[in-house]
Formats: sequence, structure tokens, C-alpha cells
Amino acid sequence: MIRVLVVDDHESVCDALTLKLESTGDFTVVGKLPKADQVESFCNKLKPDIIIMDVCTGGSVSGLDSVKEIKEKYPEIKVIVMTGFDEITYAPRAKEAGANAFVFKSKSLEYFSDVAKGVMRGETYYPEPAVIPMPKGEAPLSVREMEVLRLLCKHMSSKDIAEELNISINTVYYHKKNMMAKTGFSKMIDLTYYMVSNGWVNPRY
Repeated sequence: MIRVLVVDDHESVCDALTLKLESTGDFTVVGKLPKADQVESFCNKLKPDIIIMDVCTGGSVSGLDSVKEIKEKYPEIKVIVMTGFDEITYAPRAKEAGANAFVFKSKSLEYFSDVAKGVMRGETYYPEPAVIPMPKGEAPLSVREMEVLRLLCKHMSSKDIAEELNISINTVYYHKKNMMAKTGFSKMIDLTYYMVSNGWVNPRY
């Protein structure tokens, strides 16, 4: 039996995943946690083979941060990251953290089950990159530009962003200029508002 740990602060989600996975006869859910910061301490105790973790868990704790810690300490544990938001930076950040798959909660329980089986076979699952409609068409923002934009949406200054990403402040200015040229916005504050208000960037996680 494949041992599963489910991490989500919505009890209904945990219960639905538990019922579906255990109904296959391949999985047993050994634990359900509401907060990502509890996961690492439970890994040694529960010894899960796979963790299904929400990005946004209880207490404003990011599941993405937890994935990185788990993979560093328990590289043999498989991790599926899930979310109910259309936030466009979650999937690439989950991949960078070492997650084996990324699934939107809008997918069926059958899909979650299939992904979990595939991940245990060594497969990976990631959605196609999101395309964001912009005033000047569809913006082909680079990975680095998206990193800068996400931090701008968190109200970080150019100096703080430079320190966070270990780049020069002039490089930050360069990325900001390119983003405005690509998206058609004349002010960064308008671009950040557009991203946050449409749910494509979640400053909290």
C-alpha cells in the first residue's frame, strides 16, 4: 500500500481525496494536516511515500516553502502540489522546489488518483504555461521577469528585489522597463494591480 499524507486546511478536500485514493486499493492515507509547517515533523513519524499538498494552507504558510524543505531532508518522498487559484507562478515555483507534479483542484478526483499512481512510477505532471491577456496582446514574460513581478506585487522595493534575487538594482530596472514595454502598461503599479486583481499573482503565497 502506498502511504499518503494530505495537507490542506479544507477538511472537505482532505476527506474527498482520502475516499478516492483509498477506494482504488492502492493507497492508504496515513495523515491529514491543515498546515504546511507541520509536514516536516510528521514525515519521520508517519513515513509517507507521497504527499499531496495545497499551496495555500492554514496560517498563511506556503506549501511551496514546505516542498523545498521536505525534498532536501526526505528526497525519496514524492510530492504533488495542488491549488484552487489561477496564480501563474505556482507551477514553475513548485517545479523549482522539487515537486513531482502540480495539479489544479478543478481537476477530477480520478485525475488526482491517476497522477498519484504516475508519480509513484517516476512520472511528472505539470500544466502548460498560462498565457495572460495584456493590453498589447499576450505578454511573453521571461522567468526572471515573472520573479521580479511577483516580488513587486508583494510591495518590495527595487533595492529589496535586487538583494532577494542577488542581482543589481540596474538589472531590476531593466526588467521593469521590459515588462512595461511587453505588456503595454506605462506604470508598474498599474501592471501589478492588473496581475493581483485578476488573481494571476497572489502576494500572500
